[in-house]
Amino acid sequence: MSDNSSINRRSRHITEGVERAPNRSMYYAMGYQEADFKKPMIGVANSHSTITPCNSGIQRIADAVVESIEAAGGNAQIFGTPTISDGMAMGTEGMKYSLVSREVIADCVETCVGGQWMDGILSIGGCDKNMPGAMMGMLRANAPGIFVYGGTILPGHYKGKDLNIVSVFEAVGQYTAGKMDYQDFCQVECHAIPGNGSCGGMYTANTMSSAFEALGMSLPYSSTMANVHDEIVAKAAEAARVLIEAVRRDLKPRDIVTRKSIENAVAVIMAIGGSTNAVLHFLAIAHAADVEWTIDDFERVRQRVPVLCDLKPSGEFLAVNLHQAGGIPQVMKMLLNAGLLHGDCMTITGKTVAENLADVPDEPRADQSVIRPMANPMYEHGHLAILKGNLAREGCVAKITGLKNPAITGPARVFDDEQSAMAAIMAKRIAAGDVMVLRYLGPKGAPGMPEMLAPTSALVGQGLGESVGLITDGRFSGGTWGMVVGHVAPEAFAGGTIALIEEGDSVTIDAHERLLQLNVPDDVIAKRRAAWKPPAPRYKRGVLAKFAFNASSASQGAVLDRFE
Repeated sequence: MSDNSSINRRSRHITEGVERAPNRSMYYAMGYQEADFKKPMIGVANSHSTITPCNSGIQRIADAVVESIEAAGGNAQIFGTPTISDGMAMGTEGMKYSLVSREVIADCVETCVGGQWMDGILSIGGCDKNMPGAMMGMLRANAPGIFVYGGTILPGHYKGKDLNIVSVFEAVGQYTAGKMDYQDFCQVECHAIPGNGSCGGMYTANTMSSAFEALGMSLPYSSTMANVHDEIVAKAAEAARVLIEAVRRDLKPRDIVTRKSIENAVAVIMAIGGSTNAVLHFLAIAHAADVEWTIDDFERVRQRVPVLCDLKPSGEFLAVNLHQAGGIPQVMKMLLNAGLLHGDCMTITGKTVAENLADVPDEPRADQSVIRPMANPMYEHGHLAILKGNLAREGCVAKITGLKNPAITGPARVFDDEQSAMAAIMAKRIAAGDVMVLRYLGPKGAPGMPEMLAPTSALVGQGLGESVGLITDGRFSGGTWGMVVGHVAPEAFAGGTIALIEEGDSVTIDAHERLLQLNVPDDVIAKRRAAWKPPAPRYKRGVLAKFAFNASSASQGAVLDRFE
Protein backbone atom coordinates (compact mmCIF):
# COMPACT_ATOMS: atom_id res chain seq x y z
CA MET A 1 0.00 0.00 0.00
CA SER A 2 1.01 3.58 -0.51
CA ASP A 3 1.15 6.17 2.25
CA ASN A 4 -1.84 8.27 3.30
CA SER A 5 -0.96 11.27 1.16
CA SER A 6 -3.83 10.69 -1.27
CA ILE A 7 -6.61 10.24 1.30
CA ASN A 8 -9.48 12.68 0.74
CA ARG A 9 -7.69 13.67 -2.47
CA ARG A 10 -10.81 15.11 -4.02
CA SER A 11 -12.17 16.89 -0.95
CA ARG A 12 -8.74 18.48 -0.46
CA HIS A 13 -8.63 19.44 -4.11
CA ILE A 14 -11.95 21.32 -3.97
CA THR A 15 -11.12 23.17 -0.72
CA GLU A 16 -7.70 24.52 -1.64
CA GLY A 17 -7.68 28.32 -1.95
CA VAL A 18 -10.20 30.94 -3.02
CA GLU A 19 -9.79 29.92 -6.65
CA ARG A 20 -11.78 26.77 -5.77
CA ALA A 21 -14.88 28.75 -4.76
CA PRO A 22 -16.64 28.00 -8.08
CA ASN A 23 -16.05 24.28 -7.50
CA ARG A 24 -17.49 24.45 -4.00
CA SER A 25 -20.51 26.47 -5.08
CA MET A 26 -21.66 23.56 -7.22
CA TYR A 27 -21.74 21.41 -4.07
CA TYR A 28 -23.52 24.03 -2.00
CA ALA A 29 -26.25 23.86 -4.65
CA MET A 30 -26.74 20.19 -3.72
CA GLY A 31 -26.99 20.89 0.03
CA TYR A 32 -23.35 20.43 1.06
CA GLN A 33 -22.05 22.27 4.13
CA GLU A 34 -18.51 23.48 4.80
CA ALA A 35 -17.78 20.44 6.97
CA ASP A 36 -18.64 18.10 4.09
CA PHE A 37 -15.51 19.08 2.22
CA LYS A 38 -13.41 17.39 4.89
CA LYS A 39 -15.20 14.07 4.35
CA PRO A 40 -14.18 11.48 1.73
CA MET A 41 -16.20 11.71 -1.47
CA ILE A 42 -17.36 8.20 -2.38
CA GLY A 43 -18.68 7.42 -5.82
CA VAL A 44 -21.53 4.92 -6.04
CA ALA A 45 -21.72 3.39 -9.52
CA ASN A 46 -25.36 2.32 -9.51
CA SER A 47 -26.43 -0.04 -12.28
CA HIS A 48 -30.09 -0.12 -11.24
CA SER A 49 -32.43 -0.21 -14.22
CA THR A 50 -35.73 -1.68 -15.29
CA ILE A 51 -34.12 -3.14 -18.41
CA THR A 52 -33.57 -6.57 -16.87
CA PRO A 53 -34.47 -8.53 -13.70
CA CYS A 54 -30.74 -8.79 -13.05
CA ASN A 55 -30.70 -5.08 -12.20
CA SER A 56 -34.29 -4.14 -11.38
CA GLY A 57 -33.82 -5.03 -7.72
CA ILE A 58 -30.64 -3.05 -7.15
CA GLN A 59 -32.04 0.31 -6.00
CA ARG A 60 -32.72 -0.81 -2.42
CA ILE A 61 -29.11 -2.01 -2.27
CA ALA A 62 -27.89 1.38 -3.53
CA ASP A 63 -30.07 3.16 -0.95
CA ALA A 64 -28.55 1.09 1.85
CA VAL A 65 -25.05 1.81 0.55
CA VAL A 66 -25.64 5.58 0.49
CA GLU A 67 -27.04 5.56 4.02
CA SER A 68 -24.08 3.52 5.27
CA ILE A 69 -21.49 5.74 3.55
CA GLU A 70 -22.96 8.85 5.16
CA ALA A 71 -23.25 7.17 8.57
CA ALA A 72 -19.56 6.20 8.32
CA GLY A 73 -18.51 9.80 7.65
CA GLY A 74 -18.41 9.96 3.86
CA ASN A 75 -20.32 11.77 1.14
CA ALA A 76 -22.04 9.51 -1.39
CA GLN A 77 -22.04 10.62 -5.02
CA ILE A 78 -24.31 8.47 -7.17
CA PHE A 79 -23.93 8.01 -10.90
CA GLY A 80 -25.38 5.51 -13.32
CA THR A 81 -23.86 2.80 -15.45
CA PRO A 82 -25.70 1.11 -18.35
CA THR A 83 -26.77 -2.51 -18.74
CA ILE A 84 -27.45 -4.72 -21.72
CA SER A 85 -29.38 -7.87 -20.85
CA ASP A 86 -27.71 -10.85 -22.49
CA GLY A 87 -30.76 -13.00 -21.88
CA MET A 88 -33.06 -10.53 -23.63
CA ALA A 89 -30.65 -9.73 -26.45
CA MET A 90 -29.69 -13.36 -27.12
CA GLY A 91 -30.12 -14.37 -30.75
CA THR A 92 -30.80 -10.81 -31.91
CA GLU A 93 -28.77 -7.94 -33.32
CA GLY A 94 -28.80 -6.49 -29.82
CA MET A 95 -26.45 -9.23 -28.61
CA LYS A 96 -23.63 -7.47 -30.43
CA TYR A 97 -23.85 -4.68 -27.85
CA SER A 98 -23.30 -6.95 -24.84
CA LEU A 99 -19.50 -7.10 -24.79
CA VAL A 100 -19.42 -3.52 -26.02
CA SER A 101 -21.28 -2.57 -22.83
CA ARG A 102 -18.41 -3.95 -20.74
CA GLU A 103 -16.16 -1.28 -22.21
CA VAL A 104 -18.82 1.42 -21.87
CA ILE A 105 -19.29 0.56 -18.18
CA ALA A 106 -15.53 0.59 -17.59
CA ASP A 107 -15.30 3.99 -19.27
CA CYS A 108 -18.20 5.31 -17.16
CA VAL A 109 -16.55 4.29 -13.90
CA GLU A 110 -13.09 5.52 -14.86
CA THR A 111 -14.48 8.78 -16.24
CA CYS A 112 -16.58 9.64 -13.17
CA VAL A 113 -13.91 8.68 -10.64
CA GLY A 114 -11.22 10.54 -12.55
CA GLY A 115 -13.28 13.52 -13.69
CA GLN A 116 -14.83 14.10 -10.27
CA TRP A 117 -11.61 13.18 -8.41
CA MET A 118 -13.39 10.78 -6.06
CA ASP A 119 -11.73 9.42 -2.94
CA GLY A 120 -13.30 5.97 -3.32
CA ILE A 121 -15.68 4.01 -5.51
CA LEU A 122 -18.33 1.41 -4.69
CA SER A 123 -19.72 -0.33 -7.78
CA ILE A 124 -23.01 -2.24 -7.70
CA GLY A 125 -23.71 -4.68 -10.54
CA GLY A 126 -26.13 -7.40 -11.53
CA CYS A 127 -26.06 -8.44 -15.19
CA ASP A 128 -23.04 -10.13 -16.75
CA LYS A 129 -21.00 -7.17 -18.05
CA ASN A 130 -21.65 -4.95 -14.99
CA MET A 131 -18.98 -6.84 -13.12
CA PRO A 132 -15.95 -6.97 -15.42
CA GLY A 133 -16.79 -3.49 -16.68
CA ALA A 134 -16.91 -2.04 -13.16
CA MET A 135 -13.74 -3.87 -12.11
CA MET A 136 -11.83 -2.64 -15.16
CA GLY A 137 -12.95 0.93 -14.48
CA MET A 138 -11.97 0.73 -10.80
CA LEU A 139 -8.56 -0.70 -11.67
CA ARG A 140 -7.89 2.03 -14.22
CA ALA A 141 -8.88 4.77 -11.76
CA ASN A 142 -7.14 3.00 -8.84
CA ALA A 143 -8.97 4.86 -6.10
CA PRO A 144 -9.96 2.66 -3.15
CA GLY A 145 -12.85 0.53 -4.38
CA ILE A 146 -15.16 -2.37 -3.61
CA PHE A 147 -17.65 -4.34 -5.69
CA VAL A 148 -21.16 -5.13 -4.43
CA TYR A 149 -23.16 -7.82 -6.22
CA GLY A 150 -26.86 -7.20 -6.84
CA GLY A 151 -27.60 -10.83 -6.08
CA THR A 152 -28.77 -13.94 -7.84
CA ILE A 153 -32.30 -15.05 -8.64
CA LEU A 154 -34.39 -17.74 -6.99
CA PRO A 155 -35.40 -20.76 -9.08
CA GLY A 156 -38.69 -20.89 -10.94
CA HIS A 157 -40.96 -23.92 -10.65
CA TYR A 158 -43.23 -25.92 -12.95
CA LYS A 159 -44.54 -29.46 -12.55
CA GLY A 160 -42.30 -30.10 -9.57
CA LYS A 161 -39.09 -29.08 -11.35
CA ASP A 162 -36.80 -26.11 -10.71
CA LEU A 163 -36.40 -23.79 -13.69
CA ASN A 164 -33.97 -21.08 -14.74
CA ILE A 165 -33.29 -19.03 -17.86
CA VAL A 166 -31.50 -21.87 -19.66
CA SER A 167 -34.60 -24.03 -19.18
CA VAL A 168 -36.38 -21.76 -21.65
CA PHE A 169 -33.67 -21.92 -24.31
CA GLU A 170 -33.51 -25.71 -24.01
CA ALA A 171 -37.31 -25.90 -24.17
CA VAL A 172 -37.08 -24.41 -27.68
CA GLY A 173 -35.10 -27.45 -28.80
CA GLN A 174 -37.35 -29.85 -26.90
CA TYR A 175 -40.46 -28.41 -28.51
CA THR A 176 -39.04 -28.53 -32.05
CA ALA A 177 -37.90 -32.12 -31.45
CA GLY A 178 -41.41 -33.11 -30.40
CA LYS A 179 -40.30 -33.80 -26.81
CA MET A 180 -42.51 -31.09 -25.27
CA ASP A 181 -46.02 -29.92 -26.11
CA TYR A 182 -46.88 -26.27 -26.72
CA GLN A 183 -48.71 -25.79 -23.42
CA ASP A 184 -45.74 -26.98 -21.38
CA PHE A 185 -43.42 -24.85 -23.51
CA CYS A 186 -45.47 -21.73 -22.70
CA GLN A 187 -45.59 -22.61 -19.00
CA VAL A 188 -41.82 -23.03 -18.85
CA GLU A 189 -41.45 -19.64 -20.50
CA CYS A 190 -43.81 -18.01 -17.98
CA HIS A 191 -42.42 -19.63 -14.82
CA ALA A 192 -38.65 -19.79 -15.39
CA ILE A 193 -37.85 -16.32 -13.98
CA PRO A 194 -39.78 -15.69 -10.74
CA GLY A 195 -38.43 -12.24 -9.81
CA ASN A 196 -35.38 -10.00 -9.40
CA GLY A 197 -31.81 -11.23 -9.55
CA SER A 198 -29.17 -12.45 -11.97
CA CYS A 199 -29.55 -15.80 -13.76
CA GLY A 200 -29.42 -18.53 -11.16
CA GLY A 201 -26.87 -21.12 -12.29
CA MET A 202 -23.10 -20.78 -12.29
CA TYR A 203 -23.50 -18.66 -15.39
CA THR A 204 -21.47 -15.54 -16.13
CA ALA A 205 -22.93 -13.18 -13.51
CA ASN A 206 -22.55 -15.60 -10.61
CA THR A 207 -19.17 -16.73 -11.92
CA MET A 208 -17.82 -13.19 -11.92
CA SER A 209 -19.33 -12.29 -8.53
CA SER A 210 -17.76 -15.43 -7.05
CA ALA A 211 -14.43 -14.66 -8.70
CA PHE A 212 -14.45 -11.11 -7.30
CA GLU A 213 -14.97 -12.48 -3.80
CA ALA A 214 -11.98 -14.78 -4.38
CA LEU A 215 -10.02 -11.88 -5.85
CA GLY A 216 -10.45 -9.94 -2.62
CA MET A 217 -12.51 -7.09 -4.08
CA SER A 218 -15.85 -8.14 -2.53
CA LEU A 219 -16.77 -9.17 0.99
CA PRO A 220 -16.79 -12.85 2.04
CA TYR A 221 -20.16 -14.56 1.48
CA SER A 222 -21.46 -11.66 -0.65
CA SER A 223 -21.32 -13.27 -4.09
CA THR A 224 -24.02 -15.95 -3.86
CA MET A 225 -26.84 -14.19 -1.99
CA ALA A 226 -30.31 -13.90 -3.50
CA ASN A 227 -31.39 -10.41 -4.51
CA VAL A 228 -34.77 -10.72 -2.78
CA HIS A 229 -33.35 -11.73 0.61
CA ASP A 230 -32.70 -9.07 3.24
CA GLU A 231 -29.21 -10.30 4.09
CA ILE A 232 -27.91 -8.79 0.85
CA VAL A 233 -28.90 -5.29 1.99
CA ALA A 234 -27.07 -5.71 5.29
CA LYS A 235 -23.98 -7.03 3.47
CA ALA A 236 -24.04 -4.03 1.10
CA ALA A 237 -24.14 -1.65 4.04
CA GLU A 238 -21.16 -3.47 5.54
CA ALA A 239 -19.31 -3.10 2.22
CA ALA A 240 -19.76 0.68 2.38
CA ARG A 241 -18.27 0.79 5.87
CA VAL A 242 -15.35 -1.37 4.76
CA LEU A 243 -14.73 0.96 1.82
CA ILE A 244 -14.60 4.03 4.05
CA GLU A 245 -11.93 2.27 6.13
CA ALA A 246 -10.05 1.35 2.93
CA VAL A 247 -10.08 5.03 1.93
CA ARG A 248 -8.61 5.99 5.30
CA ARG A 249 -5.91 3.33 4.88
CA ASP A 250 -5.43 4.18 1.19
CA LEU A 251 -5.89 0.51 0.24
CA LYS A 252 -6.38 0.60 -3.53
CA PRO A 253 -7.49 -1.95 -6.15
CA ARG A 254 -4.01 -2.47 -7.57
CA ASP A 255 -2.78 -3.30 -4.05
CA ILE A 256 -5.28 -6.17 -4.09
CA VAL A 257 -5.48 -7.28 -7.74
CA THR A 258 -2.12 -8.92 -8.41
CA ARG A 259 -0.95 -11.93 -10.37
CA LYS A 260 -1.36 -14.09 -7.26
CA SER A 261 -4.88 -12.86 -6.49
CA ILE A 262 -5.94 -13.37 -10.11
CA GLU A 263 -4.62 -16.91 -9.82
CA ASN A 264 -6.80 -17.31 -6.72
CA ALA A 265 -9.84 -16.07 -8.63
CA VAL A 266 -9.20 -18.41 -11.55
CA ALA A 267 -8.72 -21.35 -9.17
CA VAL A 268 -12.15 -20.66 -7.71
CA ILE A 269 -13.65 -20.31 -11.20
CA MET A 270 -12.35 -23.80 -11.99
CA ALA A 271 -13.55 -25.23 -8.68
CA ILE A 272 -17.11 -23.94 -9.10
CA GLY A 273 -17.43 -24.85 -12.80
CA GLY A 274 -17.71 -21.23 -13.93
CA SER A 275 -18.46 -19.59 -17.26
CA THR A 276 -16.19 -19.54 -20.32
CA ASN A 277 -16.66 -15.77 -20.31
CA ALA A 278 -14.46 -15.57 -17.22
CA VAL A 279 -11.46 -16.28 -19.47
CA LEU A 280 -12.20 -13.27 -21.66
CA HIS A 281 -13.01 -11.00 -18.73
CA PHE A 282 -10.01 -11.87 -16.58
CA LEU A 283 -7.68 -11.28 -19.50
CA ALA A 284 -9.23 -7.81 -19.68
CA ILE A 285 -9.11 -7.29 -15.91
CA ALA A 286 -5.44 -8.26 -15.79
CA HIS A 287 -4.76 -5.79 -18.59
CA ALA A 288 -6.53 -3.02 -16.66
CA ALA A 289 -4.48 -3.89 -13.57
CA ASP A 290 -1.24 -3.98 -15.59
CA VAL A 291 -0.71 -7.58 -14.43
CA GLU A 292 0.98 -10.14 -16.66
CA TRP A 293 -1.60 -12.86 -17.34
CA THR A 294 -2.11 -14.83 -20.55
CA ILE A 295 -4.61 -17.33 -21.91
CA ASP A 296 -2.09 -20.13 -21.20
CA ASP A 297 -2.24 -19.31 -17.48
CA PHE A 298 -5.85 -20.54 -17.38
CA GLU A 299 -4.73 -23.94 -18.66
CA ARG A 300 -1.91 -24.02 -16.08
CA VAL A 301 -4.42 -23.45 -13.25
CA ARG A 302 -6.98 -25.85 -14.75
CA GLN A 303 -4.58 -28.76 -14.69
CA ARG A 304 -4.09 -28.58 -10.93
CA VAL A 305 -7.52 -27.48 -9.63
CA PRO A 306 -10.46 -29.93 -9.45
CA VAL A 307 -14.13 -29.09 -10.00
CA LEU A 308 -15.67 -29.27 -6.54
CA CYS A 309 -19.19 -27.93 -7.07
CA ASP A 310 -22.21 -29.59 -8.68
CA LEU A 311 -23.71 -26.51 -10.32
CA LYS A 312 -25.70 -25.75 -13.44
CA PRO A 313 -25.40 -25.62 -16.41
CA SER A 314 -23.72 -29.04 -16.47
CA GLY A 315 -24.60 -29.93 -12.86
CA GLU A 316 -27.66 -29.93 -10.62
CA PHE A 317 -27.69 -26.93 -8.28
CA LEU A 318 -28.01 -23.13 -8.39
CA ALA A 319 -26.00 -20.34 -6.77
CA VAL A 320 -28.50 -19.98 -3.91
CA ASN A 321 -27.86 -23.64 -3.06
CA LEU A 322 -24.12 -22.96 -3.02
CA HIS A 323 -24.74 -20.08 -0.61
CA GLN A 324 -26.71 -22.32 1.74
CA ALA A 325 -23.95 -24.94 1.56
CA GLY A 326 -21.22 -22.56 2.75
CA GLY A 327 -20.66 -20.28 -0.21
CA ILE A 328 -17.39 -19.27 -1.79
CA PRO A 329 -15.51 -19.13 1.57
CA GLN A 330 -16.08 -22.88 2.01
CA VAL A 331 -14.70 -23.57 -1.47
CA MET A 332 -11.76 -21.26 -0.84
CA LYS A 333 -10.91 -22.86 2.50
CA MET A 334 -10.68 -26.28 0.87
CA LEU A 335 -8.47 -24.92 -1.91
CA LEU A 336 -6.30 -23.11 0.63
CA ASN A 337 -5.81 -26.25 2.69
CA ALA A 338 -4.84 -28.11 -0.50
CA GLY A 339 -2.18 -25.54 -1.33
CA LEU A 340 -4.16 -24.23 -4.31
CA LEU A 341 -4.67 -20.65 -3.08
CA HIS A 342 -2.28 -17.90 -2.08
CA GLY A 343 -3.34 -17.19 1.49
CA ASP A 344 -1.11 -14.14 1.82
CA CYS A 345 -3.02 -12.03 -0.73
CA MET A 346 -4.48 -8.82 0.68
CA THR A 347 -8.25 -8.26 0.47
CA ILE A 348 -10.51 -5.21 0.72
CA THR A 349 -11.27 -6.14 4.34
CA GLY A 350 -7.69 -5.22 5.26
CA LYS A 351 -7.06 -8.88 6.07
CA THR A 352 -5.36 -11.54 4.01
CA VAL A 353 -7.22 -14.39 2.34
CA ALA A 354 -6.01 -16.78 5.04
CA GLU A 355 -7.16 -14.44 7.80
CA ASN A 356 -10.62 -14.08 6.24
CA LEU A 357 -10.95 -17.87 6.06
CA ALA A 358 -9.62 -18.67 9.53
CA ASP A 359 -13.01 -19.59 11.00
CA VAL A 360 -14.36 -21.44 7.93
CA PRO A 361 -14.65 -25.24 8.36
CA ASP A 362 -11.98 -27.32 6.69
CA GLU A 363 -14.55 -29.63 5.05
CA PRO A 364 -18.03 -29.00 3.62
CA ARG A 365 -21.05 -30.03 5.68
CA ALA A 366 -22.19 -33.61 5.28
CA ASP A 367 -25.86 -32.61 4.91
CA GLN A 368 -25.39 -30.98 1.50
CA SER A 369 -24.42 -32.18 -1.98
CA VAL A 370 -23.46 -28.90 -3.67
CA ILE A 371 -19.81 -28.78 -2.56
CA ARG A 372 -17.89 -32.04 -2.84
CA PRO A 373 -15.00 -32.93 -0.49
CA MET A 374 -11.55 -32.48 -1.96
CA ALA A 375 -11.13 -36.26 -1.88
CA ASN A 376 -14.25 -36.76 -4.04
CA PRO A 377 -14.45 -33.95 -6.62
CA MET A 378 -16.86 -33.74 -9.54
CA TYR A 379 -13.84 -33.81 -11.86
CA GLU A 380 -10.15 -34.15 -11.11
CA HIS A 381 -9.22 -31.18 -13.29
CA GLY A 382 -10.82 -27.86 -14.15
CA HIS A 383 -13.41 -27.59 -16.89
CA LEU A 384 -12.24 -24.61 -18.98
CA ALA A 385 -9.66 -26.09 -21.32
CA ILE A 386 -7.52 -23.96 -23.61
CA LEU A 387 -7.23 -25.70 -26.98
CA LYS A 388 -4.79 -24.86 -29.75
CA GLY A 389 -4.04 -26.15 -33.25
CA ASN A 390 -4.16 -24.90 -36.80
CA LEU A 391 -7.71 -23.63 -36.20
CA ALA A 392 -6.75 -21.63 -33.11
CA ARG A 393 -3.08 -20.72 -33.06
CA GLU A 394 -3.72 -18.09 -30.35
CA GLY A 395 -6.02 -20.42 -28.44
CA CYS A 396 -9.71 -21.01 -27.81
CA VAL A 397 -11.87 -22.06 -24.86
CA ALA A 398 -13.71 -25.37 -24.44
CA LYS A 399 -16.05 -26.11 -21.53
CA ILE A 400 -15.64 -29.85 -21.00
CA THR A 401 -17.65 -30.70 -17.86
CA GLY A 402 -20.72 -32.88 -18.20
CA LEU A 403 -19.41 -34.65 -21.32
CA LYS A 404 -18.82 -38.39 -21.48
CA ASN A 405 -16.18 -37.97 -24.20
CA PRO A 406 -15.01 -34.43 -25.00
CA ALA A 407 -13.66 -35.33 -28.43
CA ILE A 408 -15.22 -35.45 -31.88
CA THR A 409 -14.09 -35.53 -35.51
CA GLY A 410 -16.71 -34.83 -38.11
CA PRO A 411 -17.73 -32.93 -41.23
CA ALA A 412 -17.93 -29.16 -40.99
CA ARG A 413 -21.32 -27.50 -41.35
CA VAL A 414 -20.33 -23.89 -42.06
CA PHE A 415 -22.37 -20.77 -41.21
CA ASP A 416 -21.32 -17.14 -41.49
CA ASP A 417 -23.93 -15.90 -39.02
CA GLU A 418 -25.95 -17.18 -36.06
CA GLN A 419 -29.35 -16.86 -37.73
CA SER A 420 -28.64 -19.29 -40.56
CA ALA A 421 -27.13 -21.76 -38.08
CA MET A 422 -30.20 -21.55 -35.86
CA ALA A 423 -32.47 -22.05 -38.85
CA ALA A 424 -30.58 -25.23 -39.78
CA ILE A 425 -30.96 -26.60 -36.24
CA MET A 426 -34.66 -25.79 -36.08
CA ALA A 427 -35.18 -27.44 -39.49
CA LYS A 428 -33.38 -30.56 -38.18
CA ARG A 429 -30.68 -30.35 -40.83
CA ILE A 430 -27.92 -30.96 -38.25
CA ALA A 431 -27.14 -34.58 -37.48
CA ALA A 432 -25.12 -36.43 -34.85
CA GLY A 433 -21.44 -36.36 -35.77
CA ASP A 434 -21.57 -32.95 -37.45
CA VAL A 435 -19.26 -30.09 -36.37
CA MET A 436 -21.03 -26.75 -36.75
CA VAL A 437 -18.77 -23.79 -37.57
CA LEU A 438 -20.20 -20.35 -36.70
CA ARG A 439 -17.79 -17.66 -37.86
CA TYR A 440 -17.40 -13.93 -38.49
CA LEU A 441 -18.78 -13.54 -34.97
CA GLY A 442 -15.58 -12.43 -33.21
CA PRO A 443 -14.75 -9.09 -31.57
CA LYS A 444 -14.18 -7.40 -34.94
CA GLY A 445 -16.28 -9.57 -37.21
CA ALA A 446 -19.72 -9.49 -35.62
CA PRO A 447 -18.67 -7.05 -34.13
CA GLY A 448 -18.95 -7.49 -30.38
CA MET A 449 -18.48 -11.25 -30.11
CA PRO A 450 -22.12 -12.28 -29.42
CA GLU A 451 -23.04 -15.32 -27.35
CA MET A 452 -24.37 -18.49 -28.99
CA LEU A 453 -26.74 -19.70 -26.26
CA ALA A 454 -29.71 -20.07 -28.60
CA PRO A 455 -28.11 -22.59 -31.02
CA THR A 456 -26.27 -24.54 -28.30
CA SER A 457 -29.39 -24.81 -26.14
CA ALA A 458 -31.47 -25.85 -29.15
CA LEU A 459 -28.96 -28.65 -29.82
CA VAL A 460 -29.17 -29.78 -26.19
CA GLY A 461 -32.97 -29.65 -26.33
CA GLN A 462 -32.94 -31.87 -29.41
CA GLY A 463 -30.68 -34.37 -27.67
CA LEU A 464 -27.59 -33.46 -29.72
CA GLY A 465 -25.56 -31.74 -26.98
CA GLU A 466 -22.90 -34.46 -26.81
CA SER A 467 -22.98 -35.72 -30.40
CA VAL A 468 -22.70 -32.46 -32.36
CA GLY A 469 -19.63 -30.22 -32.09
CA LEU A 470 -19.85 -26.46 -32.41
CA ILE A 471 -16.93 -24.07 -32.82
CA THR A 472 -17.11 -20.29 -33.10
CA ASP A 473 -15.03 -17.15 -32.91
CA GLY A 474 -17.94 -15.74 -30.92
CA ARG A 475 -18.72 -16.41 -27.26
CA PHE A 476 -20.98 -18.69 -25.27
CA SER A 477 -23.34 -17.90 -22.46
CA GLY A 478 -22.37 -19.08 -19.02
CA GLY A 479 -25.45 -21.27 -19.39
CA THR A 480 -23.99 -23.16 -22.35
CA TRP A 481 -22.79 -26.74 -22.14
CA GLY A 482 -22.07 -29.42 -24.69
CA MET A 483 -19.37 -30.16 -27.25
CA VAL A 484 -18.67 -26.47 -27.79
CA VAL A 485 -15.55 -24.39 -28.39
CA GLY A 486 -15.55 -20.59 -28.42
CA HIS A 487 -13.23 -17.58 -28.55
CA VAL A 488 -11.41 -19.12 -31.54
CA ALA A 489 -8.45 -16.83 -32.28
CA PRO A 490 -7.41 -15.44 -34.64
CA GLU A 491 -11.03 -14.79 -35.60
CA ALA A 492 -12.36 -15.17 -39.14
CA PHE A 493 -12.53 -11.43 -39.80
CA ALA A 494 -8.79 -11.17 -39.01
CA GLY A 495 -7.95 -13.99 -41.41
CA GLY A 496 -7.88 -16.83 -38.90
CA THR A 497 -8.01 -20.37 -40.27
CA ILE A 498 -11.65 -20.64 -39.19
CA ALA A 499 -12.40 -18.37 -42.18
CA LEU A 500 -10.93 -20.97 -44.54
CA ILE A 501 -13.09 -23.97 -43.56
CA GLU A 502 -15.31 -25.27 -46.34
CA GLU A 503 -18.51 -27.30 -46.04
CA GLY A 504 -17.69 -30.96 -45.43
CA ASP A 505 -14.08 -30.47 -44.30
CA SER A 506 -13.01 -32.76 -41.46
CA VAL A 507 -12.66 -30.90 -38.14
CA THR A 508 -11.39 -32.31 -34.83
CA ILE A 509 -12.25 -31.10 -31.34
CA ASP A 510 -10.21 -33.02 -28.76
CA ALA A 511 -10.14 -31.70 -25.22
CA HIS A 512 -7.95 -34.62 -24.10
CA GLU A 513 -5.21 -33.49 -26.49
CA ARG A 514 -6.24 -29.81 -26.17
CA LEU A 515 -6.52 -29.70 -29.95
CA LEU A 516 -8.71 -27.82 -32.44
CA GLN A 517 -7.70 -28.94 -35.89
CA LEU A 518 -8.77 -28.53 -39.52
CA ASN A 519 -7.85 -31.86 -41.12
CA VAL A 520 -6.88 -30.42 -44.50
CA PRO A 521 -3.36 -30.49 -46.00
CA ASP A 522 -1.22 -27.42 -45.31
CA ASP A 523 -0.82 -26.63 -49.00
CA VAL A 524 -4.61 -26.58 -49.46
CA ILE A 525 -4.99 -24.25 -46.49
CA ALA A 526 -2.26 -22.00 -47.90
CA LYS A 527 -4.02 -21.86 -51.28
CA ARG A 528 -7.31 -20.93 -49.63
CA ARG A 529 -5.58 -18.29 -47.53
CA ALA A 530 -4.05 -16.67 -50.61
CA ALA A 531 -7.52 -16.43 -52.20
CA TRP A 532 -9.30 -15.15 -49.04
CA LYS A 533 -10.29 -11.50 -48.78
CA PRO A 534 -11.56 -9.83 -45.61
CA PRO A 535 -15.21 -8.80 -45.73
CA ALA A 536 -16.24 -5.18 -45.47
CA PRO A 537 -16.93 -3.97 -41.92
CA ARG A 538 -20.57 -4.43 -40.96
CA TYR A 539 -20.75 -0.99 -39.31
CA LYS A 540 -19.06 2.26 -40.27
CA ARG A 541 -20.37 4.62 -37.58
CA GLY A 542 -21.20 4.52 -33.88
CA VAL A 543 -20.22 2.36 -30.95
CA LEU A 544 -20.12 -0.94 -32.85
CA ALA A 545 -17.82 0.55 -35.47
CA LYS A 546 -15.54 1.93 -32.75
CA PHE A 547 -15.45 -1.43 -30.99
CA ALA A 548 -14.65 -3.29 -34.22
CA PHE A 549 -11.84 -0.88 -35.07
CA ASN A 550 -10.17 -0.99 -31.64
CA ALA A 551 -10.86 -4.47 -30.25
CA SER A 552 -7.91 -6.73 -29.58
CA SER A 553 -8.04 -10.47 -30.19
CA ALA A 554 -10.18 -12.58 -27.89
CA SER A 555 -6.93 -14.22 -26.76
CA GLN A 556 -6.04 -10.82 -25.27
CA GLY A 557 -9.43 -10.11 -23.71
CA ALA A 558 -11.00 -8.15 -26.62
CA VAL A 559 -9.99 -4.90 -24.89
CA LEU A 560 -10.01 -1.54 -26.65
CA ASP A 561 -6.87 0.04 -25.17
CA ARG A 562 -4.13 -2.40 -26.10
CA PHE A 563 -1.96 -0.13 -28.23
CA GLU A 564 1.51 -1.58 -27.73
